[in-house]
Amino acid sequence: MITAPDADLLTRAVRTFMDAEPGPEYLETPGTLVFVATDGDEVTGWCWGSQLARPDGTSMLYLHQLEVSDAHRRKGIGRELVSAFMTAGRAAGATKMFLTTGAHNTPARNLYTSLGGGLATQGATENYWFLL
Repeated sequence: MITAPDADLLTRAVRTFMDAEPGPEYLETPGTLVFVATDGDEVTGWCWGSQLARPDGTSMLYLHQLEVSDAHRRKGIGRELVSAFMTAGRAAGATKMFLTTGAHNTPARNLYTSLGGGLATQGATENYWFLL
């Protein structure tokens, strides 16, 4: 898991996968979880999200993004990243995790199913984005 002393690794991951500069406050935000995979000095994958408090006193994880560079796919990196994310969340007290992915993203859907995930029981859902 990336913490403040590893901020340069986060910077490299944000540049690699978002083509942007990271906000310095990101790692200081409560509930932030981010993992970065490397091969030597090369950033090969990452995942990030948050642990969210629930009104019933429990917490859950939201995995916002998982990405592995094209040259490093199908090597177990995504599986390791999601597993690390889930393990850290479980250790912090989270009891559930959710994420969204594209309906046609078969590799991601296969990964999430193989890790024990299941489709939402409320039926088909739509994602909405709001610019604030």
